[in-house]
Amino acid sequence: MNIHEIKTQAKRLRSYLNGKNLELSHSASLEALAAQHGYRDWNTLNAQIGETDWPTVGDKVSGSYLGHNFTGTVRSAQITKNECIRRYQFQFDEAVDVVKSDKFTNFRSRVSADLNSELQSVDSKWEPDNILVLKN
Repeated sequence: MNIHEIKTQAKRLRSYLNGKNLELSHSASLEALAAQHGYRDWNTLNAQIGETDWPTVGDKVSGSYLGHNFTGTVRSAQITKNECIRRYQFQFDEAVDVVKSDKFTNFRSRVSADLNSELQSVDSKWEPDNILVLKN
């Protein structure tokens, strides 16, 4: 999610509510979206999201997963309780072997990961684990 998407959502919200005879200024719609995403106000949301160009649903991405290069598509993206972390699901163009063994293989083409603002996967304590890393 980026600032452009938030502003587009604000315009759609304003248009929808105005169609229902509920007047809403553009700034009020921005404040409403900030609150919806768990931010104190629009300025806080703008400052936080503006720093990282987060991938959005449908974006083509590339990077590494368990040391294997991949290309794929963002299937879903969510803001988490920690505003510096986003939860993503990716669909790889080609399945990746996630097992480091000569005895057997396990290919995955869809994975989920929580990413920090450096676009690196993080563990449950929000520390980078580098299982998945996106290229900018």
